[in-house]
Amino acid sequence: MILLQSHSRFLLQTLLNRVQNLEKAVELDYHWVEFDDVRYHILVSMKNPNVLLLSVSLPIPPPEAVFIGGLPFGAIEALKAAYGVVVQILDPPRDGFNLTLKLNLGKLPLDEEHRYALLVKIASVREVVLGAPLRVVLKHLSSRTVIPGMDGLLALVHRSKESFFLVPQPDKVTVVFPMRFKDSIDIAFATSFLQEFVEARHTAGLNNAPPCLWSPNPPLELKEAPAEALSANAGFVSFVIFPRHVEGKKLDRTVWNLSTFHAYVSYHVKCSEGFMHTRMRRRVESMIQAVQHQHSMLSLGLFKPRRVWGLGIVDSCSIGPPDEPKKERKKEIGYVKLHKTIKLEEVFG
Repeated sequence: MILLQSHSRFLLQTLLNRVQNLEKAVELDYHWVEFDDVRYHILVSMKNPNVLLLSVSLPIPPPEAVFIGGLPFGAIEALKAAYGVVVQILDPPRDGFNLTLKLNLGKLPLDEEHRYALLVKIASVREVVLGAPLRVVLKHLSSRTVIPGMDGLLALVHRSKESFFLVPQPDKVTVVFPMRFKDSIDIAFATSFLQEFVEARHTAGLNNAPPCLWSPNPPLELKEAPAEALSANAGFVSFVIFPRHVEGKKLDRTVWNLSTFHAYVSYHVKCSEGFMHTRMRRRVESMIQAVQHQHSMLSLGLFKPRRVWGLGIVDSCSIGPPDEPKKERKKEIGYVKLHKTIKLEEVFG
């Protein structure tokens, strides 16, 4: 299975291109959207080519999610800790965005390796902002404590007007995802995928992974959640995170994987759907080739009219040799005989 990258590839490539051509005064004005309705805007002016403005629009938070000043709680502190003096947070942000960062490209580290690592971190601004509340909760878990005043059910935004839930405790944090999909086919694929996902947790190589459960009904941890937040048509997935899952460098990976879990499932659902469509197309193409082959043989006079046995559907017909006994042919094919003789021109013409 494929895990999504934490950084925006387009944003990283744009930053690298700009850093490598600082001596050229180039005007940039880029807009793009990535999964879960996160919008980006980059602006560079000719007058000040060393300054880059990066604006980010986050998914619309549901009523139960905690946002402070248009951002998830803990986001400002996370941005300052991640970027230092290289990035300045503009207040207020540009119209239509939740966050605007002012990057001074002239203050980037001179060492190429450190500079690249910082640019990757800037390109991961989505993870830094949306993952900030989850990071705060899991940091307290690593020290076996709970955020003062936040020991109840917490709702965090991860998609437009949709949230997932945390139940923090000193020794564990339970994370619950209500899974919602619009298309009926996606719902069927997602339900099957999630059940297999939970079963895969029991394999020998995943003994240290967080315990995972799927249920068609809301778990008991969501008894305090509002009713409108529990409308999940693909069930509920629960993870139990223990301190060993957030030790050291595991923290960043755990935060990102949980923050993008719904996108991860959606990606694999679409891949499965595309794979099945490909198999269906190949099957149809092979049947068309068989029909065309028979038609070409008929046109060359290599076929004679024969009795057709089948269910009355061209795709289900079987054609037997004209000299084969009728009873044996019927027994071998196993279909009901049509009370009619059809010429091949009627079938393939």
